[in-house]
Amino acid sequence: MQAFEYARPSTVQEAVSLLGNSWEDANLLAGGTDLLSLMKDYIHTPKRLVSLKGIKELEGIRKSAGGLRIGALVTLEELLRNPDVRKEYPSLAAAARGVASPQMRNMGTVGGDLCQRPRCWYFRLGFGLLAKGPNGESLVPSGDNRYHAIFNNRGPAYFVSASSFGPPLVALGATVNLVSPSGTRELPVEKFFVAPATENARENVLAPNEILTEILVPPAAGVRNATYEVRQKMALDYPLATASVALRMRGNTVASARIVLGHVAPVPWRAQAAEKALTGKTLNAAAIEEAAKAAVQGATPLSMNGYKVQLASVAVKRALEEAAQART
Repeated sequence: MQAFEYARPSTVQEAVSLLGNSWEDANLLAGGTDLLSLMKDYIHTPKRLVSLKGIKELEGIRKSAGGLRIGALVTLEELLRNPDVRKEYPSLAAAARGVASPQMRNMGTVGGDLCQRPRCWYFRLGFGLLAKGPNGESLVPSGDNRYHAIFNNRGPAYFVSASSFGPPLVALGATVNLVSPSGTRELPVEKFFVAPATENARENVLAPNEILTEILVPPAAGVRNATYEVRQKMALDYPLATASVALRMRGNTVASARIVLGHVAPVPWRAQAAEKALTGKTLNAAAIEEAAKAAVQGATPLSMNGYKVQLASVAVKRALEEAAQART
């Protein structure tokens, strides 16, 4: 690992002042479950690490009339154990539970999950974020692309978003607060994620001198929500496809629906055709089946990941079935 400076500020503003104008100047350290691996492999070599662990204002889960406030330093285990989350936001609890390692749940943070880098093996092996070969061509379409995107994969980004909480937070209509030297901005989680167009870009809108401080989730009263993940194995592993749903009901009828797929695109992927197919329908087996099929319309699998189309459809079906059984 390359040598680096270490700073441990006690306030958000102090932390912001220690960041730089590029990602190589400084990087934030929360749980470190992803960052330290990148540094050990020399994929990322920041000159300074700014630890957030001493900043109390980034901690805690608080419920209010305005919804749920989740500090960026809240661990996955804290989120999973919180009674309000388990009762009203089962989609978030399921996402936390999906991280099977107790060590990862106790160290990993919700903010870190949203900001983690892609698990694409081309990226992790040093071929860059867009996996370019010596002639500038992408290695993914003609290479081993078993775990790559089936949506929004016409280039240049072919990796899938690794965030566990991105899909349920997008489905729930959550927002994030970002703090920089110029102030604070709030934006929907859906707009936090982006598909990079250049090698030096990132998978989200964070600037190098900006900190994600908290996640704000709207009230879930009357909202049936669920997350379902399809995995190759139940031990510690990343999902092959996930689906998160949030349904506002009018009796037995779906008044509005948000259906978001995970691990199938460079960003959490809104299945808008499925949302449209379900809205105004009675939430029964036939409507769920129709929505599950609509969710994968427009998929463009690569040479080795066509199986993900069926898995994504199944994930939507199972998530909707769980939501249909939920009490609000």
